[in-house]
Amino acid sequence: MKYFFKPVAGSVICLSLLSYFTAGAQSRVADARIPANWFALDVKADGYYGISLNQAYQFLKGKKSKTVVVSTIDSGIDTAQKDLSPVLWTNVKEKKGNGKDDDKNGFIDDIHGWNFIAAANGKCDCKETSEEVREYERLKPKYLAATAATATDKKEYTYWLLVKHLRDSTVNKADAELKQLTPIMSALVETSGIVKRALKLKANESFTLADLKRIKAVNDTLKDVKFLWTTSLSTAGDNTNNVKILKDYADYIAKLNNDVNPDLDMRKRTVGDNPDILKDKPYGSNILKLDQSFHGTMVAGFIGAVRDNGYGINGVADNVRIMSVVASPDGDEYDKDVANAIYYAVDNGAKIINMSFGKKLSPHKNWVDDAFKYAAAHDVLLVLASGNDSQNVDDVQDFPNDTFEDGSATDADNVINVGASGMKADEALAADFSNYGKKNVDVFAPGVMVTSVTVNAETETEDGTSFSSPITAGVAALVLEYYPDLSARQLKQVIMESAHPLKGIMVNKPGTKDQVDFTTLSKSGGIVNAYEAVLIASKMKGERK
Repeated sequence: MKYFFKPVAGSVICLSLLSYFTAGAQSRVADARIPANWFALDVKADGYYGISLNQAYQFLKGKKSKTVVVSTIDSGIDTAQKDLSPVLWTNVKEKKGNGKDDDKNGFIDDIHGWNFIAAANGKCDCKETSEEVREYERLKPKYLAATAATATDKKEYTYWLLVKHLRDSTVNKADAELKQLTPIMSALVETSGIVKRALKLKANESFTLADLKRIKAVNDTLKDVKFLWTTSLSTAGDNTNNVKILKDYADYIAKLNNDVNPDLDMRKRTVGDNPDILKDKPYGSNILKLDQSFHGTMVAGFIGAVRDNGYGINGVADNVRIMSVVASPDGDEYDKDVANAIYYAVDNGAKIINMSFGKKLSPHKNWVDDAFKYAAAHDVLLVLASGNDSQNVDDVQDFPNDTFEDGSATDADNVINVGASGMKADEALAADFSNYGKKNVDVFAPGVMVTSVTVNAETETEDGTSFSSPITAGVAALVLEYYPDLSARQLKQVIMESAHPLKGIMVNKPGTKDQVDFTTLSKSGGIVNAYEAVLIASKMKGERK
């Protein structure tokens, strides 16, 4: 979330804009002047650089579709969200609630998917630290006092130096943010009580921006308090209340604390497995809705939220079943969970897998590489978010990726890596936060101020390549619905060819004000387009076996 602050109620609070990142996404304030569905619009017809979805459906009108199973490897899903409950994948071979593995797939009561970060009793490894922090603590006893001269394993020592550099950077940043945010959090907690008393609310009641407008500031303290909360609530959006803001702060501070003071026994206490052994024993839970499932729910919404039901949003694809596989905690994923999530999705019939997450290190990358290859062997398309670090991933790797350790691939033909684009053909067309790379980012898709359904019958507007990825996965699913003979390789080809190179559009290179041609930021040089995709697909001969 982004908030503005000023000194209030005796706390020294710096006036600053703080960006909060959760599972690859950056929250934004909804703007009533911008269509909530701009990502679906057409630049010529509507003036927004969306994916031309209406034009695609006009082209497909009268054609029959075939249901496509799309897996979201993410933070979970609200299975009761009414824009999603009708499109959930259901394991028809499993009998709900009988405590048995009816289909003998190794997972008990996996009705709508599986959770790899929770124990059978539902206890969850939801608050994790960063991978570089975990690796630092693992290698520290061996290398903290070592030098290049004394280290016997030169390759591992070089890796240790990278780990230490990344860990120090992460911890220093987290420590600095904690110093800023802790007094802000304290001030918000303290002043929420003042607001409630002014509004004559009970201790367990919440207040909104509309409520604040009823307060008459009769003294300087109340004036400052009203300013703080008015700024916070108006910046966070019309549907926000004080409870949500305080929860956002508490969650983010907990995440920062877990980098500065990592709880390295959390996994053992909750899930109970060994994350450094890929196939040690069955683990996980069938519970899919967790505290942080808003992200996974939004991702699923972009792909396939029920269309034209007068509620929520219209998802991109109109005949999909969403298989939720949980592997993303509030922190970095374990390679073990990512690999096993891919195997689960493939083995249970997913034809497209969306992965809106990433990290700086991958200590068991070979496990994930093997899972990518498994997906390719089973003709499954993988769609990845490129990341939100404004960096060139041709120079600095982000994980997971399709540059395999064994050298067998540097650009797998069943993997699409997606950057985030903005609304207009101007200098902000490439999102300022988006990763990019002429070699390793394939396409861009809308990812700025995009709106989807989330948990508890709500909608939310956010930024992130986390959402560019499922919009792209949704386009791939739409194509496969109507052209089911196309292989994963062909789906990638269709997506790439739909993104016509936008040569001549000068944009700010993400993270800078330097002007570059948009085509230099990705392999295709363009933005995914659903209409172009179905048009191209209609002329192809499928090769799916």
